[in-house]
Amino acid sequence: MSRYRRYDGGDPLAPPVDLAEALDAIGRDVMAGYSPERAMREFLRRGGEDQVGLDDLARRLAERRQEILEKHDLDGTMREVRTLLDKAVTAERGQLARDITMDDDDRAFRELLLDDLPASTAAAVSELSSYDWQSSDARAAYEQIKDLLGRELLDQRFVGMKQALEGATDEDRAAVQEMLSDLNDLLEKHAQSDGSAQDKAEVDKAFAEFMEKHGDFFPESPKDIDELMDSLAQRAAAAQRMLNSMTPEQRAELMELSQQAFGSPGLMEQLARMDANLRALRPGEDWSGSEGFEGGEGLGLGDGTGALQDLAQLDALSDQLSQSYGGARLDDLDLDALARQLGDQAAVEARTLRELEHALRDSGYLKRGSDGELRLSPRAMRQLGKALLKDVADRMSGRSGARETRTNGMAGEPSGATKAWEFGDTQSWDVPRTITNAVLRDGGTSVRLQIDDVEVVETEARTQAAVALLVDTSFSMAMDGRWVPMKRTALALHQLIRSRFRGDHLQLIGFGRHAQVMDIEELTALDARWAKGTNLHHALLLANRFFRQHPSAQPVLLVVTDGEPTAHLERDGEVWFSYPPDPVTIAHSVRELDGSARLGAQVTFFRLGEDPGLARFIESMARRVNGRMVSPELDDLGAAVVGSYLGSRGPGTSYRDHFGDWNGGRGFWV
Repeated sequence: MSRYRRYDGGDPLAPPVDLAEALDAIGRDVMAGYSPERAMREFLRRGGEDQVGLDDLARRLAERRQEILEKHDLDGTMREVRTLLDKAVTAERGQLARDITMDDDDRAFRELLLDDLPASTAAAVSELSSYDWQSSDARAAYEQIKDLLGRELLDQRFVGMKQALEGATDEDRAAVQEMLSDLNDLLEKHAQSDGSAQDKAEVDKAFAEFMEKHGDFFPESPKDIDELMDSLAQRAAAAQRMLNSMTPEQRAELMELSQQAFGSPGLMEQLARMDANLRALRPGEDWSGSEGFEGGEGLGLGDGTGALQDLAQLDALSDQLSQSYGGARLDDLDLDALARQLGDQAAVEARTLRELEHALRDSGYLKRGSDGELRLSPRAMRQLGKALLKDVADRMSGRSGARETRTNGMAGEPSGATKAWEFGDTQSWDVPRTITNAVLRDGGTSVRLQIDDVEVVETEARTQAAVALLVDTSFSMAMDGRWVPMKRTALALHQLIRSRFRGDHLQLIGFGRHAQVMDIEELTALDARWAKGTNLHHALLLANRFFRQHPSAQPVLLVVTDGEPTAHLERDGEVWFSYPPDPVTIAHSVRELDGSARLGAQVTFFRLGEDPGLARFIESMARRVNGRMVSPELDDLGAAVVGSYLGSRGPGTSYRDHFGDWNGGRGFWV
């Protein structure tokens, strides 16, 4: 059997959710010190370039709420009653003036009674309850008041009752009274139940009998008594909040008028009994709240209660969108309610955000560690690295360069040239050159190859590099906004080496008050450190140990820093800190830098900041080991570091020879 329903999934031809954009934003926030869980929440809150975020939906909910409060007031029923009362009194005065058969004393008494009606609408309606109307039009208008009050009071508790009972007969009103009496009996029976299986069966039976008898009053067709009570209690609580929102004068007049509903206080007594039962059964509903309506468009009791329900629903949706409670997920969002309040498109946008959250959790980009916290997975790190490397490549576009050295006759990348085959060569034959040599040698139509005719493809052999990237993790890096660019640079270089130059070795070393070797995941998730100290000495010790572990590789030393060395390691392993820099600290750092030079390292310092004293110090350090100093702006740091790595190859190699005179219009070379 097939079942069909209205499609509510948005544009079926719309592209899938953009995980790349989300992952890039999450990665930036993680590098800034956010946890992956918080970073994901922040992206869902902000949204993407073409994706509405939770904040925008919450803003629209707040605007909708403000619109309801600024547009309406709660005097609608009182105004309608006043209009009907004025109509009745005017018609009665006209009839008294036209009726020439009436006794003059009786006419004068009636006119005096109408002239002395209280200013209060409720008091006037109450005083006229026993008046013997002479005008049929006046009597009809007054009866409309009693009928209107009854329908409004019912509409407060049962949606649509005002329209359903318009023009109702006495039998219809009696049916309503009977329904209310049976409903209260059912609620009280449920309240007295002790929860046993027998009592529950009796309540269920009573509920079934009630629905069979009075089901037409409940078009939503509740499945059980709990669902019925939930629906009734929400509406009744909204009705109570509406009363709370009125002024004391409005509330007193309404209570007095309510006694005239359907011509007797019986309806109000049954409704008060029902409210008391529901309040006892559902104390968790908001029975004491209120709102400040400031508009001029009057709402009747039923519409006003509906407005209070809308406001409660808007508040619930705002809480759901805030995702500020424990275990919050976008699955909690009531899309049907959101569509009712903001339209179908808002529900589609929220559904897309929910699908995005599912995709991020289920795609393998986020993994949960042993401590239960979400972390970026290796797959996510690779994806981030690709995005950062692409950004670096865009900044370096138009600038040529290579990091290979050429050695004829060795396996590697084709150089575009050929060479005569020699014993031991394993390269592929260059067939066109080989055939051409044979034809030129014989000068005939037949081709006979000889060993001297063979030419092979010349290749370039890449040298292996051992790259140590030293990144400053001191207090000033975090304070001056250099934390995230430093991490992005490390991740881009890591991705380049792991994807394009897998034969090279990379070690990441962070140095603050002390230095430590880090893997890329650890560095990416590293929180900002507020301890003072720049221990370049310790970092160089670790880098030189790394170079010695790879004696056959070309050492490449890349140092990213924004300050002079202010800490070093003593012989006992303790950290010595001094600011301004102590000459002993400088001496220790210079000694280890000389050690890097003796190991053949090609050294590049990347100076961040505009301190001229720092510039002179780093320039002297770089000149001491025949290295370079680069002063890029933060946006160009990644391109500068990657470019230096690509251009560093072999002793005496010039950066400009390999990579060109890179400055990108920003930064400068020293």
